[in-house]
Amino acid sequence: MGTYKTNDFRKGLKVQIDGEPYLMVEMNFVKPGKGNALYKCKLKNLIRGTVLQRTYKGGDSLESADVMEIDVQYLYRQGDTFVFMNTEDYEQYELSADQVDENWKYLKDGMDCKMVLYNSNPITLTPPNHVVLNVEFCEPGAKGDTATNVTKPVKVETGAEFIAPAFINMGDNIKIDTRTGAYIERVKS
Repeated sequence: MGTYKTNDFRKGLKVQIDGEPYLMVEMNFVKPGKGNALYKCKLKNLIRGTVLQRTYKGGDSLESADVMEIDVQYLYRQGDTFVFMNTEDYEQYELSADQVDENWKYLKDGMDCKMVLYNSNPITLTPPNHVVLNVEFCEPGAKGDTATNVTKPVKVETGAEFIAPAFINMGDNIKIDTRTGAYIERVKS
């Protein structure tokens, strides 16, 4: 297991604190007038999702986390369990609804995703940045309602609801940003 010294600290670093994996979400370097340099870090727990604020002095070090990111394909959902397959060795991984969290809204059969493994166990899932989903239900837009920024809720094939412009109809395909859950555009089939 390697270690990271403070001069290696950067956003995106995966470290281990008290036996749990953390992602360095933010890192600010502070040099006070006198004394040691300080590294103010915001760390997100990769298992529980909690966030820590920690300050380290120059010369401190953190253990690297035994995490690995792999490419997986979403296969199916069985109750509260989501099943994925590693695209290289065809090994299957299961994630609970809590681990998948809000990402269930974007999952379609056969979709490629990224999965983070900690000690060979799956802990988090990242869908592609943009997904195209089919609108299964929405209220019809009012005729002549051409005011800008008029929106309505639409229900997509995954069972999730998103806010989309009033001109979207049932059967349309829409592109959604998975990082924000925001509507991007209507996609021609």
